[in-house]
Amino acid sequence: MNTLPLLTRVLREPASMAAFDAPDWELLLRQAGAADLGATLALLAEEHGVLAALPERVQRRLAWSRTAWERHTQAVRFEVQQVQRALADTGLPLLLLKGTAYVAAGLPAASGRLFSDIDILVPKAALPDVESLLILHGWAAGHHDEYDQRYYREWMHELPPMQHMRRATVIDVHHAILPETAAVRPDPALLRADARALPGVPGLQVLAPCDMVLHSATHLFSEGEYDHGLRDLFDLHRLLCHFGAAEPGFWQALPGRARQLELERPLFYALRYSMELLGTPVPAATVADADGGRPNAALLALMDALFRNALRPFLPGSGSVLAPAGDSLLYIRGNWLRMPPLMLARHLFHKAFLSPGNVKSI
Repeated sequence: MNTLPLLTRVLREPASMAAFDAPDWELLLRQAGAADLGATLALLAEEHGVLAALPERVQRRLAWSRTAWERHTQAVRFEVQQVQRALADTGLPLLLLKGTAYVAAGLPAASGRLFSDIDILVPKAALPDVESLLILHGWAAGHHDEYDQRYYREWMHELPPMQHMRRATVIDVHHAILPETAAVRPDPALLRADARALPGVPGLQVLAPCDMVLHSATHLFSEGEYDHGLRDLFDLHRLLCHFGAAEPGFWQALPGRARQLELERPLFYALRYSMELLGTPVPAATVADADGGRPNAALLALMDALFRNALRPFLPGSGSVLAPAGDSLLYIRGNWLRMPPLMLARHLFHKAFLSPGNVKSI
């Protein structure tokens, strides 16, 4: 475990922070800042009873991060209310995804969690009404050219991101969790059918526990962007730990639900790297049942090298000299998983040569 980056070791054993010296804290705070996990450190130190033992300057820094997270959480709750109000006329429940869902449901994964947009899932047939109502209430599509608009509306699993003209908040409206051009397309109707209402909050829903884990795994291991890979892996760790303890039958149901949704491969990777890097306690029977998602030995060796690098906390100038090549391979892989080869070639050519400023935006 000593070969793991410092931040990863702390996420595994938060109490170890009590013994850190000044150089350790300098590195840890830089890694946490780059990974958007500063507030998470503060909450972990408090949860494990070591906050008072930390240097005063570190306590002040962590307190600032915690305050910023608390204000962020308040803003998220307010924004969810505004979105719910805007879409009330659709008659649909507001189904929240990812970080927004963690906050609304009060899950441990919300503790310290920062994110940049509100994610919701609606039926594809409702997209025109949802988009019109959001525009009526102050949201507008971003500055996307004609190609990007077509890319989102014909091929992707979401509308182009919309930003509120006054509050500058961003909403992503999904109709599925993977693009329609992808080889694997989990049926979004299955996700909506099993969604759970939030007690005491009429009209709000989140995905069922297994589906929430599988969506998180799919987002992390199929998208191809890893700027916050360690943070997203820690989300998975906390979701697995929480649901494994709080939901009877969760561990037995998870692999079967992955097979039903054709998400065995993302689940395999999620369990493999959360166990390896964060020590997630997954029952052996679940690991064995999820082994159907294992790639062949050669591919697994390659993915181990790529993911172990991508799931490290990133700092400018840190990491292997081969890290940028690995990042590029994962980016190409993410696009490969989302579209057939000819479409992918056209897409990468367009983004590289016709709109180079947007290469990483799609």
